Amino acid sequence: MANLLLIESPGKLKKLGQILGPNWIVKASMGHIRELANDGEDALGFDLEGTQIHCRYEPRDARAKKVLAELRQAVKQANAVYIATDPDREGETIGWHLQQELRLKNPRRVVYSEITPAAVQQAIAHPRTLDQALIAAGRARDCLDKLVGYKGSRHVVWQLNNGAKSMGRVQSATLHLLCVREREIQTFKPEDYWSVWVSYREGFKAFYRSKPTAQRRVGQASSQPPAESSDDASTNEDSKPKQESERVTTQAEADRLVAIARSTPHQVVKVEGKVVYQSPPAPFITSTLQQAAGAKLRFSPEKTMKVAQSLYEAGYITYMRTDSVVLAAPFCQAVRQYLEQHDPTNVPQRTAKHRAVKGAQEAHEAIRPTDVNRVPPLAASADEANLYELIWNRAIASQCCPARLQKTRVVTQSGTAFWEARGQVLEFAGYTRYWNNLSADAQLPPLQTGQVLQLQKAQADQKQTQPPPRYSEPKLVQLMERQGIGRPSTYAPTIKTLRERDYVQLLQGKLQPTALGLDLDAALEKLLPDLIQPAFTAQMETALDAIASGQQDWQTYLTSWHRDYFAPAIVKARQAIGSNDFKATHLKATHFKEAQLTPSQQNSSAQPEKSLTKTAQTKTVQTNPAQQVSKVACPSCGELMHKVPSRSKKLKANHFLKCIKPGCATVMFWNSKAKKYELPYSQRTPDPESFTDYPCPVCGALLERYTYTREGQAKVMLRCSLIENRRGKCKDVAFFQGKDGFWSPKFGVLNT
Repeated sequence: MANLLLIESPGKLKKLGQILGPNWIVKASMGHIRELANDGEDALGFDLEGTQIHCRYEPRDARAKKVLAELRQAVKQANAVYIATDPDREGETIGWHLQQELRLKNPRRVVYSEITPAAVQQAIAHPRTLDQALIAAGRARDCLDKLVGYKGSRHVVWQLNNGAKSMGRVQSATLHLLCVREREIQTFKPEDYWSVWVSYREGFKAFYRSKPTAQRRVGQASSQPPAESSDDASTNEDSKPKQESERVTTQAEADRLVAIARSTPHQVVKVEGKVVYQSPPAPFITSTLQQAAGAKLRFSPEKTMKVAQSLYEAGYITYMRTDSVVLAAPFCQAVRQYLEQHDPTNVPQRTAKHRAVKGAQEAHEAIRPTDVNRVPPLAASADEANLYELIWNRAIASQCCPARLQKTRVVTQSGTAFWEARGQVLEFAGYTRYWNNLSADAQLPPLQTGQVLQLQKAQADQKQTQPPPRYSEPKLVQLMERQGIGRPSTYAPTIKTLRERDYVQLLQGKLQPTALGLDLDAALEKLLPDLIQPAFTAQMETALDAIASGQQDWQTYLTSWHRDYFAPAIVKARQAIGSNDFKATHLKATHFKEAQLTPSQQNSSAQPEKSLTKTAQTKTVQTNPAQQVSKVACPSCGELMHKVPSRSKKLKANHFLKCIKPGCATVMFWNSKAKKYELPYSQRTPDPESFTDYPCPVCGALLERYTYTREGQAKVMLRCSLIENRRGKCKDVAFFQGKDGFWSPKFGVLNT
């Protein structure tokens, strides 16, 4: 009998099959195979009882059921089963689900960070058991995220009736970062200032300084890796610092300094020069790869991870979800041999030491090529070749010599005014031959103290202070990492979710919160203020790390967190939503934010053909209650409902109805087919006549009749009567009316 290797992605099947040979069967789980069921209180799929958590898992979908059936057959044919899911917390949890679902008694867990013959064979030769601490952390994360997402969305977000669909533990904290920056931009008040400078016939330019000893930070060498903001940002023209003088705040003072420069002689009063060494940057981790690919290749974080996944599955790079800056000793030795052969002057006596970010799990290596001699370009697609080149260059650069620079500072004087010029010349390229993160050379002429200079021009440029910039996707990833929000595997999916929920939009390469995103964040800031704070979310990540290292029991942590914080917070939030004070404050804040929004924000979810005039009309409707009253009576209290404009693309109309009577807040949506307003599915009173006597083949609830129109003819079908199940495990339950009764493509003829 053959050995069975279970992996996640089908993209690795061919490569691993070639490595292992004919005595092996390699099967893919196609990612996650099970998930928490959508049943129980708030459809959580688990129960919190004291300090215990009872989880109920089920196959994710029909495809997962099919895959599991195939894997069970493969297990029967296998002599031994090896689990080789991805080498991280999520992969360990998927391995545990496979063990549980396939009823494996003693599966052999193997871990490799690169798909090469040596790495795979080494892993097979040294299997271990599944890591129960990592599994506990993975299960805790699943339960925690569903607890926050489902309870928070159902009991808080949906009650706002503003079109927002969800909140999340990482999602809402990330949205808050964007909204805080947006409010800073909205409230920013520009101020005028002047930058005063002189140029000399000797061939350089100098800027005003009030004192000759005034120092500016110009980039210091360090034995530590430079911050990514100064590294990858150097590829972005918008982020390059511009030379300026000390800020002069009045036109009169600027004119006075220009007059001094023009009327008094200039001479050199100080010349300083020094040699500095700039250490190479660390090899890529997930976040820095996403930042660099965004800056240099204009890749979104999602695209970066997709292309990196292809490179990993093809055996070109190591695993791409990591926060470790460590490289394996054999690879470092291979790089050294490569440099000795191709770039001998760049072989350092001692390679730079790099520190990981705070809270890094460092479970495995940094991202690097699997073979240093496989130089770019190599891959089938241009995207893969470009990303591989970035990874190759960064890994090689991390093992090179520091760059050597000659920095010069010159101070000149005219009357009572001082002027400063700074120069920089790269004397030895070092690591920058592979990864250049330095600004261009700015060479000053040879000058001596006391030397008289010839003024060519003196001028004051009027400028305005600028608001802080919005975050690009790579910069947001960098901020999430620094704040401790999420982990390498969650950065890209979180940003994708925010865009899909219409909470943020990408404008000119920057992430801008929509009116809906700002409204939701403002509400959560009042209702669940702790949960959206980065520090609070980072504490939860730290707790999950403690569980992963075996220092914390996951069930005790989660039950106590829910009992002591989350459950009371939800109760308090629901009480606040029902209060008149919150409604008045929230409505006022919404109108204020709309007044502050740019036209593009106000119209962010509108159709392209809508003009700004139309937007202004919509805004007028929102702020004039007399024009909002509809002719539809509230089905709950009888009061006339009000039209509320909506920017949601999923509504059939550009508005919905809402009852503004205190304590009611009923909403209705336009049904274009029925030509009438209807309550949301979850609030509709079931029609007893629609129920049948037939049970749902999945959950056992009664099937209900549903009428619809197709090709002009009225049709009838039977479906599960439980709305929450129709969206989940019973979504495939559909019996269509035929000549011989009702039948289903999946469940066959309905036995009557």
